[in-house]
Amino acid sequence: MIFAAMKESWVCNVTSNRVLYDQQWTIMNQTRRSFLKRAAGAITLPLGASVATAGSYPARPVHIVLGFPPGGSSDVLARLMAQLLEQRLKQPFIVDNHPGAGSNIGAEVVTKAAPDGYTLLWSTSANAINATLYDNLNFNLMHDTVPVAGIFRVPNVMEVNPGVPVKNVAEFIAYAKANPGKLNFSSGGIGTVGHVAGELFKSMTGVDIRHVPYRGSAPALIDLLAGEVQTMFDLLSTSIESIRGDKLRALAVTTTRPSAALPTIPTVAETVPGYEASTWNGVSAPANTPGDIVATLNAAILAGVADQTYRARLADLGAEPMPMSAPDFGSLMTDETEKWGKVIKFANIKPG
Repeated sequence: MIFAAMKESWVCNVTSNRVLYDQQWTIMNQTRRSFLKRAAGAITLPLGASVATAGSYPARPVHIVLGFPPGGSSDVLARLMAQLLEQRLKQPFIVDNHPGAGSNIGAEVVTKAAPDGYTLLWSTSANAINATLYDNLNFNLMHDTVPVAGIFRVPNVMEVNPGVPVKNVAEFIAYAKANPGKLNFSSGGIGTVGHVAGELFKSMTGVDIRHVPYRGSAPALIDLLAGEVQTMFDLLSTSIESIRGDKLRALAVTTTRPSAALPTIPTVAETVPGYEASTWNGVSAPANTPGDIVATLNAAILAGVADQTYRARLADLGAEPMPMSAPDFGSLMTDETEKWGKVIKFANIKPG
């Protein structure tokens, strides 16, 4: 498991930090078991019930709630998936944008919706981060939703302004340790994947680099290009053109395997064993959604992920297919919630 490798690395590299890290963390075993049990149960209903419901679903338009504004990569890929689902299931699938509070507004809409398969959540890694980042949510995503399917993953890329005299992760670590507190990393805001990816890197390497949050990844990237900040853990899809144009230097991608979009760039994990940080997307439904409806949606979504048009669009954005069954997607969501919860508590991150 990713987390086991992370912990082994921390023991070797930052033992003193690990003690504090473990003291601050409360394992969510009961929540995990409940969530995964629901995920598994979603595909094990009696055959008669499955046939009765699946035969009539969907009978009207289905709404996919997205917790971000229109125009981003998640929005583009959600709308393309909606078109593919509409073609396959013969009913309109409509993407509804409910931006705000780091995607919590959209998530709450879905958790309060009827569990009938007609209101779905476009789930992202932000949901896993928010479960710990926000103390007073009006819902518990792990209790109030059921996983449906994984769809895709987007690597982050650890990149530096060309003025920083390093060419790889090992050199960056050495340079940062020789200049403690003098390097800044930007992100699109407090609690974003780019932020927690940087905090994870700090905790696993012991470097002292300062976080500078911005209101969105675009201004954070602009200041990185200008040399106002030195490094960033940005979405590959956002930074790839600047990297290809030699305006930024990519040190490594944050997934466990190299990205097909930048095949010559190594992974952070090659230097920092166990490191992994990425942005993933999938679909969830309100808790108690009938298992046969979940199974119908899962089959249609996975067919969409296999569609060559969809895969080509993923490749254009530096994303990678991540087709997952409901139980597997549930496991990912649980693991990521625990992983980022631990980072948030260790770094004492509070919402901006």
